[in-house]
Amino acid sequence: MKTYFTKIEGKSSGFYILLGILGVLAAAGLYSAYLMFAKGHYLTGMNNHVPWGLPIIITIYLIGLSAGSLVLSSLSSVFGKTEYKGFSRIAVYLAALLLVGALLSLGLDLGRPERIMLAFFYLNPQSIFSWNGFLYSSYILICIVYLWAMFKEKEKLVKIIGTLAVVWAVGVHSGTGGIFGFTSGRELYHSPLTPPSFVAAALSSGTGLTIILLVLTFKATRRFLDPQLIVGLSRLLVSFILVVLYFLAVENLTRIYSPASSEATHFLLFSGNVYCLIFWVGLIFIGSIVPAIILFIKKSVSWIVFSSALVVFGVLCERFIIVIPGQVLPSELFPGYEVSSPFMDGAMGSYFISPLEIIQAVGVLAIVGLLYILGLKFFAFLPEKK
Repeated sequence: MKTYFTKIEGKSSGFYILLGILGVLAAAGLYSAYLMFAKGHYLTGMNNHVPWGLPIIITIYLIGLSAGSLVLSSLSSVFGKTEYKGFSRIAVYLAALLLVGALLSLGLDLGRPERIMLAFFYLNPQSIFSWNGFLYSSYILICIVYLWAMFKEKEKLVKIIGTLAVVWAVGVHSGTGGIFGFTSGRELYHSPLTPPSFVAAALSSGTGLTIILLVLTFKATRRFLDPQLIVGLSRLLVSFILVVLYFLAVENLTRIYSPASSEATHFLLFSGNVYCLIFWVGLIFIGSIVPAIILFIKKSVSWIVFSSALVVFGVLCERFIIVIPGQVLPSELFPGYEVSSPFMDGAMGSYFISPLEIIQAVGVLAIVGLLYILGLKFFAFLPEKK
C-alpha cells in the first residue's frame, strides 16, 4: 500500500509558543558560547587536566543518536519492513540534524571555531580526527541524497543509498569511538572494543530517542501511530541494551585482568567516587537494567516511552564516563616511578560542569529542536492522517 506524506500546518498557538521557547534557549546557548569564546574557557569547569568537558560529551552523544536514527530509517528501505516506512523520512532528517548539532557543539567549544573546517579539507591518513572530518561531511551528504531519493520516490535508489547509509553510520560512530580507543597514552581510553561499543550504544540511544519523538510528534499532530510499530521498535531496543551490557562487561573485565589498566579500572568501577556512581547507577541500573526489565514485561506505549527515556539518559552517562575519568586519572609517564612537578604532573585532576556549559548544551539541543519542528512545517515528513 502506498504511503502518502504531508506537512503539518503549524498555525496553532502551541506551535508558536514552542518555537519561542526553543528560540530563547537557542539564543541563550549561543550567548554562553560567545562568553566562553571572548573571555576564555576559565569560565567553564574545564582546565589543563580536563580540556574536554560537556561540549565534547554532547558532541559524541549527538553523533551516536544520529547514527542510531539513520540505521532505523533503513528498516523499510533495506530490510523490507514496509510497516516502518511512515517514519523513515523523519529518521533520516533527524539523523542529519543531530550530526549538525554535534558539529555545532564541537565548533562552539573551540578557541578558534573557524579552524574546524581544516579537518574537512585536509586529509591526514594518520589522524583519526582527519578521517572523522571526511566521515562527517560525507555522512551529511548521504543523508541529503537519501532524503531526496525518498521525496522523489525512487525506490531502487532509496535502497542503494539506504544500504550505504547503514554502513556509513556504523563507520562514522566507529571513527568517533576510535578517537578514544586508539589513544594508547590513557588507560581508560585505549581499547579495541571502544568503536563497536560506541556503535552498540548509538543504536540503543538512537532507537530510544526515535521512539520518544515518534510518539510525541504523532500525538501532537493528531496522527494515528500503530502501537505495534512501537512494540516492534521496543524489541530492537531491548536487544541493543543487552549488546551494550555485553560490550561493557567484556571491555571492563579485559581491563581489570590487564596489569597496565587494572588500577585505572578499579578507580572507575570500585573506588566509590562520583564516576563509579554514574557508571553503576546512571548507566548500568537506571539506563540499562531497569529499562530492559520493563521492556520484557510491559508492552504499552507509555511504558516503552518511559524505558526509552531511561536508555537515552543511560547512554548520556556512558558518554560522560568515557570522556571525563580518562582525563582526570593521571597518565603513567614512567611506570614504576612517582612523578611530580609544578605543572601538576602525576596529580589527580578534577572537573565540574559549569552553568555556562549547561546553557550552551541546552542551546545546541534547542537549535536541533527548532530545525526539527520547522522541517515538519515546510517538508512532507509525516504520513497522511488516517
